[in-house]
Amino acid sequence: MPRQVFLYDPPDRFVAGTVGLPGRRTFFLQASAGHRVTSVSLEKTQVAALAERMDELLDEVVRRTGGNAPVPAMAPAEAADTAPLDVPVEEEFRVGTMALAWDGEHQRMIVEAQALVELEADSEEDLAEAEERLLQDEENGPPMLRVRLTGSQARAFAKRALDVVNAGRPPCPLCSLPLDPEGHVCPRQNGYRRQV
Repeated sequence: MPRQVFLYDPPDRFVAGTVGLPGRRTFFLQASAGHRVTSVSLEKTQVAALAERMDELLDEVVRRTGGNAPVPAMAPAEAADTAPLDVPVEEEFRVGTMALAWDGEHQRMIVEAQALVELEADSEEDLAEAEERLLQDEENGPPMLRVRLTGSQARAFAKRALDVVNAGRPPCPLCSLPLDPEGHVCPRQNGYRRQV
Protein backbone atom coordinates (compact mmCIF):
# COMPACT_ATOMS: atom_id res chain seq x y z
CA MET A 1 0.00 0.00 0.00
CA PRO A 2 1.46 3.41 -0.91
CA ARG A 3 2.50 5.72 1.90
CA GLN A 4 -0.05 8.37 2.86
CA VAL A 5 1.69 11.71 3.41
CA PHE A 6 -0.22 14.58 4.98
CA LEU A 7 1.76 17.54 3.62
CA TYR A 8 1.35 21.11 4.88
CA ASP A 9 3.63 23.52 3.04
CA PRO A 10 2.97 25.93 4.63
CA PRO A 11 0.22 25.27 7.18
CA ASP A 12 -2.22 27.97 8.23
CA ARG A 13 -1.83 26.53 11.73
CA PHE A 14 0.39 23.92 13.39
CA VAL A 15 -0.06 23.37 17.13
CA ALA A 16 0.25 20.90 19.96
CA GLY A 17 -2.83 20.49 22.11
CA THR A 18 -4.69 18.12 24.39
CA VAL A 19 -8.07 16.55 24.87
CA GLY A 20 -9.16 15.55 28.37
CA LEU A 21 -8.49 16.52 31.97
CA PRO A 22 -5.02 16.81 33.51
CA GLY A 23 -3.80 13.35 34.40
CA ARG A 24 -5.88 11.81 31.64
CA ARG A 25 -4.97 14.03 28.70
CA THR A 26 -4.33 12.79 25.18
CA PHE A 27 -1.75 14.87 23.31
CA PHE A 28 -2.10 15.79 19.65
CA LEU A 29 -0.22 17.57 16.90
CA GLN A 30 -2.66 19.32 14.60
CA ALA A 31 -1.92 20.90 11.22
CA SER A 32 -4.46 22.78 9.14
CA ALA A 33 -4.67 24.64 5.87
CA GLY A 34 -7.97 25.88 4.47
CA HIS A 35 -10.61 23.28 5.29
CA ARG A 36 -8.07 20.46 5.70
CA VAL A 37 -7.20 19.41 9.26
CA THR A 38 -4.89 16.55 10.28
CA SER A 39 -4.55 15.42 13.91
CA VAL A 40 -2.08 12.81 15.12
CA SER A 41 -1.76 11.58 18.71
CA LEU A 42 1.48 11.17 20.60
CA GLU A 43 2.94 10.94 24.08
CA LYS A 44 3.50 13.94 26.35
CA THR A 45 7.23 13.22 26.35
CA GLN A 46 7.27 13.28 22.55
CA VAL A 47 5.64 16.73 22.53
CA ALA A 48 8.18 18.01 25.05
CA ALA A 49 11.12 16.51 23.14
CA LEU A 50 9.89 17.93 19.83
CA ALA A 51 9.52 21.44 21.28
CA GLU A 52 12.91 21.36 23.00
CA ARG A 53 14.74 20.00 19.94
CA MET A 54 12.99 22.51 17.70
CA ASP A 55 14.21 25.39 19.87
CA GLU A 56 17.73 23.93 19.93
CA LEU A 57 17.79 23.52 16.15
CA LEU A 58 16.55 27.09 15.62
CA ASP A 59 19.21 28.40 18.02
CA GLU A 60 21.86 26.47 16.06
CA VAL A 61 20.59 27.91 12.76
CA VAL A 62 20.85 31.44 14.18
CA ARG A 63 24.34 30.72 15.51
CA ARG A 64 25.65 29.20 12.26
CA THR A 65 24.24 31.98 10.07
CA GLY A 66 25.49 34.72 12.35
CA GLY A 67 21.94 35.90 12.93
CA ASN A 68 21.18 36.24 9.19
CA ALA A 69 18.51 33.51 9.08
CA PRO A 70 14.88 34.63 9.36
CA VAL A 71 14.53 33.06 12.80
CA PRO A 72 13.48 35.16 15.81
CA ALA A 73 15.33 34.66 19.09
CA MET A 74 11.98 34.21 20.86
CA ALA A 75 8.45 33.39 19.76
CA PRO A 76 6.89 36.59 18.37
CA ALA A 77 3.83 37.75 20.34
CA GLU A 78 1.81 38.17 17.12
CA ALA A 79 2.46 34.50 16.23
CA ALA A 80 1.10 33.22 19.56
CA ASP A 81 -1.77 30.75 19.16
CA THR A 82 -3.74 30.02 22.33
CA ALA A 83 -6.91 28.75 20.65
CA PRO A 84 -8.03 25.18 21.35
CA LEU A 85 -7.58 22.39 18.83
CA ASP A 86 -9.95 22.47 15.86
CA VAL A 87 -12.85 20.09 16.44
CA PRO A 88 -13.72 17.38 15.85
CA VAL A 89 -10.29 15.99 16.75
CA GLU A 90 -10.03 12.81 14.69
CA GLU A 91 -6.78 10.88 15.08
CA GLU A 92 -5.22 9.90 11.75
CA PHE A 93 -2.55 7.79 13.46
CA ARG A 94 -0.41 7.46 16.59
CA VAL A 95 3.10 8.87 16.19
CA GLY A 96 6.05 6.53 16.54
CA THR A 97 9.01 8.30 14.94
CA MET A 98 9.64 12.03 14.55
CA ALA A 99 12.28 13.93 12.61
CA LEU A 100 13.36 17.57 12.39
CA ALA A 101 15.44 19.29 9.73
CA TRP A 102 16.28 22.80 8.58
CA ASP A 103 15.94 23.53 4.85
CA GLY A 104 18.58 26.24 4.39
CA GLU A 105 17.65 26.90 0.78
CA HIS A 106 14.02 27.74 1.57
CA GLN A 107 14.63 28.84 5.19
CA ARG A 108 12.07 26.39 6.60
CA MET A 109 11.86 23.96 9.52
CA ILE A 110 10.67 20.54 8.39
CA VAL A 111 8.78 18.44 10.95
CA GLU A 112 7.95 14.83 10.16
CA ALA A 113 5.81 12.57 12.35
CA GLN A 114 5.54 8.96 11.20
CA ALA A 115 2.97 6.42 12.37
CA LEU A 116 3.92 3.87 15.00
CA VAL A 117 4.81 0.55 13.40
CA GLU A 118 5.60 -2.74 15.09
CA LEU A 119 8.55 -4.52 13.51
CA GLU A 120 9.43 -8.15 14.03
CA ALA A 121 13.06 -9.24 13.93
CA ASP A 122 15.17 -12.11 15.23
CA SER A 123 18.07 -9.96 16.45
CA GLU A 124 18.96 -6.36 17.31
CA GLU A 125 20.85 -6.06 14.01
CA ASP A 126 17.82 -7.26 12.02
CA LEU A 127 15.61 -4.82 13.91
CA ALA A 128 17.96 -1.89 13.20
CA GLU A 129 18.10 -2.87 9.52
CA ALA A 130 14.28 -3.12 9.31
CA GLU A 131 13.89 0.30 10.98
CA GLU A 132 16.35 1.89 8.52
CA ARG A 133 14.56 0.35 5.51
CA LEU A 134 11.24 1.63 6.86
CA LEU A 135 12.56 5.18 7.28
CA GLN A 136 14.10 5.23 3.80
CA ASP A 137 11.02 3.82 2.00
CA GLU A 138 9.31 6.93 0.64
CA GLU A 139 6.69 5.00 -1.35
CA ASN A 140 5.48 2.17 0.89
CA GLY A 141 6.10 3.27 4.46
CA PRO A 142 3.59 4.05 7.19
CA PRO A 143 1.48 7.25 7.14
CA MET A 144 3.39 10.47 7.77
CA LEU A 145 2.59 14.07 8.67
CA ARG A 146 5.09 16.49 7.07
CA VAL A 147 4.94 20.18 7.94
CA ARG A 148 7.18 23.00 6.67
CA LEU A 149 7.33 26.01 9.01
CA THR A 150 8.90 29.46 8.92
CA GLY A 151 11.25 30.34 11.77
CA SER A 152 8.50 32.39 13.46
CA GLN A 153 5.97 29.57 13.14
CA ALA A 154 8.48 27.09 14.57
CA ARG A 155 9.28 29.31 17.58
CA ALA A 156 5.56 29.85 18.24
CA PHE A 157 4.91 26.09 17.98
CA ALA A 158 7.72 25.27 20.42
CA LYS A 159 6.54 27.83 22.98
CA ARG A 160 2.93 26.65 22.87
CA ALA A 161 3.96 22.99 23.00
CA LEU A 162 6.02 23.54 26.16
CA ASP A 163 3.17 25.55 27.69
CA VAL A 164 0.73 22.69 26.94
CA VAL A 165 3.08 20.11 28.48
CA ASN A 166 3.58 22.23 31.61
CA ALA A 167 -0.15 22.93 32.03
CA GLY A 168 -0.83 19.50 33.52
CA ARG A 169 -1.00 18.47 37.15
CA PRO A 170 1.29 20.39 39.53
CA PRO A 171 4.29 18.45 40.87
CA CYS A 172 4.62 17.35 44.49
CA PRO A 173 7.14 19.65 46.22
CA LEU A 174 8.90 16.64 47.78
CA CYS A 175 9.05 13.96 45.09
CA SER A 176 8.16 15.89 41.90
CA LEU A 177 5.55 13.29 40.91
CA PRO A 178 2.24 14.73 39.67
CA LEU A 179 -0.35 15.54 42.33
CA ASP A 180 -3.70 13.91 41.65
CA PRO A 181 -6.98 15.60 42.63
CA GLU A 182 -7.93 12.35 44.45
CA GLY A 183 -4.80 12.48 46.60
CA HIS A 184 -1.12 11.59 46.43
CA VAL A 185 0.97 9.02 48.26
CA CYS A 186 4.42 10.53 48.30
CA PRO A 187 7.28 8.02 48.23
CA ARG A 188 9.53 10.54 50.01
CA GLN A 189 7.19 10.41 53.02
CA ASN A 190 6.96 6.64 52.80
CA GLY A 191 3.19 6.98 52.68
CA TYR A 192 2.92 8.87 55.98
CA ARG A 193 1.44 12.31 56.52
CA ARG A 194 3.15 14.76 58.83
CA GLN A 195 1.09 15.73 61.88
CA VAL A 196 0.63 19.47 62.38
